[in-house]
Amino acid sequence: MSLAALHMESDSLDPRRFRTVIGAFATGVAVITTAFEGAFHGMTINSLTSVSLDPCLLLVCPRRGSATGAAIRGSGAFAVNIRAADQRDLSHRFVRADIAERFAELDIELGPRGVPLLPGAIAHLCCRVSAIHPGGDHEIVVGEVRTCSDAGGHPLLFHKGSFGAFRGDA
Repeated sequence: MSLAALHMESDSLDPRRFRTVIGAFATGVAVITTAFEGAFHGMTINSLTSVSLDPCLLLVCPRRGSATGAAIRGSGAFAVNIRAADQRDLSHRFVRADIAERFAELDIELGPRGVPLLPGAIAHLCCRVSAIHPGGDHEIVVGEVRTCSDAGGHPLLFHKGSFGAFRGDA
């Protein structure tokens, strides 16, 4: 493909093409969780970005209209559970449509404001919702990090539609 073809603009970019190309950017995998009206909610994401150190802010992007996104909006709090390399199955579980089964038989700890913390995470970040902005078919949720912890280990990664692991040189 020529360089010119790479830089052509289109008024109607095919979303599937965009998804394929953006998939070349490897991301970490996390599950965002919250508790709202007596129920736990959670979903697997790879849209996690640090925003600021003063104050400590991050952003996540749940799909607009998702039950987890609505619960985060309602509760005003959420946790980010960064998945370990050996937790592909758990990450798949939080993609399934059946929300009730996502937390079944998991040893849940509760963080601040009752947000569920998933076992085996290499890190947890507990956040208070600071702002929510529209973002196409998603919402951009900015969270102020109130507490965080890390347990070490290797992260689960997502690249071109597949899970993998980063082992590093150490």
